[in-house]
Amino acid sequence: MRRFQLYIDGAFVDGAGAFDSLDPATGTVWAKMPEAREAEVDRAVQAADRALVDGPWAKMTASERGRLLYRLADLVAENAAILAELETRDTGKIIRETSSQIAYVAQYYRYYAGLADKIEGSVLPIDKQDMEVWLKREPVGVVAMVVPWNSQLFLSAVKIGPALAAGCTLVLKASEDGPAPLLEFARLVHEAGFPPGVVNIVTGFGAACGAALTRHEKVAHIAFTGGPEAARHVVHNSAANLASTSLELGGKSPFIVFADADLDSAANAQVAGIFAATGQSCVAGSRLIVERSVKEEFLARLTKKAEAIRIGSPLDMATEIGPLATKRQQDHVDRLVQASVAAGAHLITGGKRPEGAGHFYPPTILDCDGVSSPSMAEEFFGPVLSVVSFEGEVEALQLANDTRYGLAGGVFTQNLARAHRMVKGIRAGVVWINTYRAVSPIAPFGGFGLSGHGREGGMAAVLDYTRTKTVWLNTSDTPFPDPFVMR
Repeated sequence: MRRFQLYIDGAFVDGAGAFDSLDPATGTVWAKMPEAREAEVDRAVQAADRALVDGPWAKMTASERGRLLYRLADLVAENAAILAELETRDTGKIIRETSSQIAYVAQYYRYYAGLADKIEGSVLPIDKQDMEVWLKREPVGVVAMVVPWNSQLFLSAVKIGPALAAGCTLVLKASEDGPAPLLEFARLVHEAGFPPGVVNIVTGFGAACGAALTRHEKVAHIAFTGGPEAARHVVHNSAANLASTSLELGGKSPFIVFADADLDSAANAQVAGIFAATGQSCVAGSRLIVERSVKEEFLARLTKKAEAIRIGSPLDMATEIGPLATKRQQDHVDRLVQASVAAGAHLITGGKRPEGAGHFYPPTILDCDGVSSPSMAEEFFGPVLSVVSFEGEVEALQLANDTRYGLAGGVFTQNLARAHRMVKGIRAGVVWINTYRAVSPIAPFGGFGLSGHGREGGMAAVLDYTRTKTVWLNTSDTPFPDPFVMR
């Protein structure tokens, strides 16, 4: 049985307790995870604060920070297979995706390594004689990072990369559901040569770990990915330290298909948008909004593709859908499907929990035309698609924006002018046209409404981890004038 440790102040240490981690494909215990509580969290934050203020990290040039990030990127690439297997084993995400995604995660660290020495200030054309005024960007401080169990290495890279490029130090809380890949990633941080305290990685539960971290007095910024309910607790905790926050939350993303679209291409993209990663993706295109004239034809194509998806062991490269990460998640998905059918949704395919071990759930399609279904409003975080039809762009936009979320959206049409109109009308932070679920370190990512605020990716993310300092320099030799009059 594998045993993992916390990474605090440059050392691997045991937690105050330990807990079992289950293999989602079998439901059996495969590893022991360390449990951080308030004392371990405090040690990690204190270490991050010392590194920020007094340690070698505080004296490094931006170029030196960039070189460490380049080294980390190389180590991630070299160890991608090990990390991928751990993420698959601990979360059930298929090895085909973890292998590809983690190899690409290295690009995020390379991108931010290159940006480390390109964070510039500016000189202001100030409206006063004999004054020079310039702006400096400095690291915001100690950053608390909290990531969920899905795609932990990716979701941490979009935080760790820009934070380290900006010169911050951090404490990262890996999800208690599947923390193995991040606890292993700590070994790469150590090998890369980051000074003690710069990166600290812990895992644990609720108030004893998560709340203790996000309300700690020395935390200046909180970068959180998760659901809106958990985010409300994070925001409440941030009142204790008045930390700034960036929140990347859930989604109920519309996937709009017009009659003039390439229907087979759209069907493939819809499969990627809702059934890839077993639907456990914040950008999952979980609401299919299809033009009425092609609804039946499109659903026939989509259903055929959904029913051909291979379900099996996530460690098998031939598998296309693995298990959900937890039994709790499997129960949540099944409960929402049954509630939706009871409310009048028509079950086209799937919708039945399979027999046997593991937290599996089949690709499921619900036709919700003309009914008020829970599946249209609630985030499943599973392989369940809800379908409605529309007539015309106005109705398509009304349906697309009929949600509390605003993370992503997709539009399939051959009409370029229509595509531009839809992009303008959809209230979401990311919109894909004739594609879906594409990401890049160069492109900012984030949402509106209950999907959060702040952006990850791109230069904008680096600036989120800085604060502006204004410097005034008096160039005159004239003695200071009347002290009772503001200059």
